Amino acid sequence: MSSINSSILSLALIFLSYLLGSISFAVAVSRCMGLQDPRTFGSKNPGATNVLRTGNKKAAALTLLGDMAKGWLAVWLSSLIAARFQLPSAILGLCAIAVFMGHVYPIFLNFKGGKGVATALGVLLALQPWLAVATVATWLIVAYATRYSSLAAILAAIFAPLYYLFGGDVAWDFDIAICLSIVAISAMLIYRHQANIARLIAGKESRIGKKKHQA
Repeated sequence: MSSINSSILSLALIFLSYLLGSISFAVAVSRCMGLQDPRTFGSKNPGATNVLRTGNKKAAALTLLGDMAKGWLAVWLSSLIAARFQLPSAILGLCAIAVFMGHVYPIFLNFKGGKGVATALGVLLALQPWLAVATVATWLIVAYATRYSSLAAILAAIFAPLYYLFGGDVAWDFDIAICLSIVAISAMLIYRHQANIARLIAGKESRIGKKKHQA
C-alpha cells in the first residue's frame, strides 16, 4: 500500500472511531426504556452512573455495557485493519483516543458528552485485557470502600498508565505510542472530573446509588 493510501486509511479509521464514540448509549437506552433524559437531572452527565440515579439498574447496566463495547469495538477493528495493512501502532493509539473523545465530545449531542470512564475501560480491554482487569480492580476497591464513583474513576485513571508502564515487557509488550495514548486518555478523564474533585473536597459529592431526587 502506498503512503498516500495508508494516510487516507489511517484518517478514515480515526474518524470512524470518533463517530462510534459519539453514540450515546445513556441517551439511547433511556429513550428506549421510557426514562427521563439523563442530561436533565443529577450530574446531567450522559453516563451509566447518572442513569443509575433513575433507580433503573438494568438501564444503567445496558448503558455501561454499550459504552464499554464501543470503546472495545473501535480499537479491536482498528487493530485488525492496522495489522492487515501494516499501519504503525501510533494509528491504534490515535483511534483509542478518538473513540474516547467521541464519547466526551460527541458530534451527535452538540459535543456535550459523558466523562468517558466506561469507554476508556473498553479501550483498555481491547489494548491489553490484563491492564483492563487491573484497572477495574482498582475502581472496584475504591468504589466499594468509599461509595464514590468519581473518586474510583480518578484513581483508576491515575493508575492505568502506571500499570501499563511497569507491566511492560512482563505482562505485555511495551509500546510507547500505546502508552502515550493511555496517558492522554487518563489525563482527559481526570480533567473531565474537575467538578467532581471540587465536590469531593467540599464533601458534597453524590455516592453510588443515590437517586435523582436525592442528588
